[in-house]
Amino acid sequence: MSSTLSLQYPLILASNSPRRKEILTQAGFDFTVLPADIDESIDTSWLIGEVPGILAEKKAMVLAESCPNQLILAADTIVVVDNQILNKPANKQEAREMLMQLSGKDHEVFTGISLVGPQGVFTQVDRAVVTFRELLDWEIDWYVKGGSSLDKAGAYGVQDFIGMVGISRLEGSFYTVMGLPIHRVYQLMQPYILEGRQSMLSF
Repeated sequence: MSSTLSLQYPLILASNSPRRKEILTQAGFDFTVLPADIDESIDTSWLIGEVPGILAEKKAMVLAESCPNQLILAADTIVVVDNQILNKPANKQEAREMLMQLSGKDHEVFTGISLVGPQGVFTQVDRAVVTFRELLDWEIDWYVKGGSSLDKAGAYGVQDFIGMVGISRLEGSFYTVMGLPIHRVYQLMQPYILEGRQSMLSF
């Protein structure tokens, strides 16, 4: 069993995403999962790069009202190609169309994170640029047929088959594309990590 970091307050992950749970666990954090239910419609006045940060903060704030003296971490990911936001596909046909749109192009992935705790509300957005080679029709069909594209923004997972065989270049953090920029999460969490405080006191 791997060891976990000691935190000053209990940590709640406001997401049911298996990818986010996996990343946070691998980074050494112990947490409970309590998904936040919000209206995720996007206001046309928002800048594209701000969208995931605004939505992540909304999710975190909803839970913070009923969970005092706890740390609430929320996240939101969008895929952007040709200045168009690709959300989770509604069905397999839409997933196929999204992947055809991404094929042979660069696209951007923005993941926003928001941490609400006793020290305040901190929200950041991390950006990565992903390049797909030209995807073959059978590769798209085979991946979409499996069903795992339906719960992901842009209809793909960087850690899935289509990401493994199709991504030729990635500029930025792999974990941002996967759904949780853990390097930024760690920076926001540092004031609450007891190990860091103890080591500072020992000098």
